[in-house]
Amino acid sequence: MDLTEILTENRLMAIIRGSDPAACERTAEVLVESGVTLLEVSLTSADAVGVLTRVCAKLGSAAHIGAGTVLSADDAKATRDAGATFAVTPALGEGVDVALELGLPVLAGAMTPTEVLAAHRAGATAVKLFPAGSLGPGYVKALGDPFPGLGLVPVGGVGLADVPEYLKAGALAVGVGSPLGGDAPHGGDLDALRERAVRFVAAARA
Repeated sequence: MDLTEILTENRLMAIIRGSDPAACERTAEVLVESGVTLLEVSLTSADAVGVLTRVCAKLGSAAHIGAGTVLSADDAKATRDAGATFAVTPALGEGVDVALELGLPVLAGAMTPTEVLAAHRAGATAVKLFPAGSLGPGYVKALGDPFPGLGLVPVGGVGLADVPEYLKAGALAVGVGSPLGGDAPHGGDLDALRERAVRFVAAARA
């Protein structure tokens, strides 16, 4: 299954970014247990490569796990070596180019139409529309006219109520960080995380 199919099937990608490595790992486990099986572990997390390596080893057969905030060649190589199956970037640059050279599919960050087209031409599997919160579902719909069939994944400021609206507007999937993860990746409430995860999964399937 390629990344486009994974995004289309899951429609929801959880972004894990935290200050407590053990809590980040447990967050990943709870998310998968709750039905969120597409995960991005941000390389800005504490001990990010270690977390990514352990999460891939433990959950890789039950989930699709990628690395986020892949900016440099070293980031891309660490992503591959940790066992991640895709890379996510906030923008175009070396992280995109090297990840593709290493054979990793890339969800590349872009915001403007020019950047969206550049991401597509660079070889990105899909485009991470970031930051989406200031743009809204209408922007996704508007981009769909000049770029039919180009997969857009809004990320940044996507709340629970926004999920079905973005998907109806034509988004391939949505990426959600703190509105879903809350304080769990920092050592917070896992029961609350589980409850949020169930609601987000339902919203993505609505």
